[in-house]
Amino acid sequence: MAPLTPEQIARHLRRANAVAERAASMGRHPFGALLVAPDGETVLAEQGNIDTVNHAESTLARTAAANYPGAYLAQCTLVTTFEPCAMCAGTVYWAGIGRVLYGAEEAELLALTGDHPENPTLALPCREVFARGQRAVEVVGPVPALRDEMTAPHLGFWDRS
Repeated sequence: MAPLTPEQIARHLRRANAVAERAASMGRHPFGALLVAPDGETVLAEQGNIDTVNHAESTLARTAAANYPGAYLAQCTLVTTFEPCAMCAGTVYWAGIGRVLYGAEEAELLALTGDHPENPTLALPCREVFARGQRAVEVVGPVPALRDEMTAPHLGFWDRS
């Protein structure tokens, strides 16, 4: 799998953040994810958060697994605004997606959500989940230069929901 350029990383994370903003405008949690083809350019699918169980990343990974062969997904990248939680990391792993790119860490999300009952974060980095598997999943992130952009849709959201 070819490495993503800094320009591709920024462009894809910003598009995922636009998906997160769209989810928030519909009253859903502000998370967004993309599936990027092996060329590092083509966006195959995008998904906003649905609810506390159907996260953007896990929903997208399940849809991808139902529509693309494993050998193809092994060359794809799931792009997400925040580090995938343990549930989403597991779903990405089982779907066979080869790389994850995320903007901000789970710890950053906890700082934004606090003890909000709709987002009880797990202190389990996705790298640890993937390290327990039998196949490698490349992880790129966090991207500190885009931290403020990734967190912006969350500012005030968890206070009102």
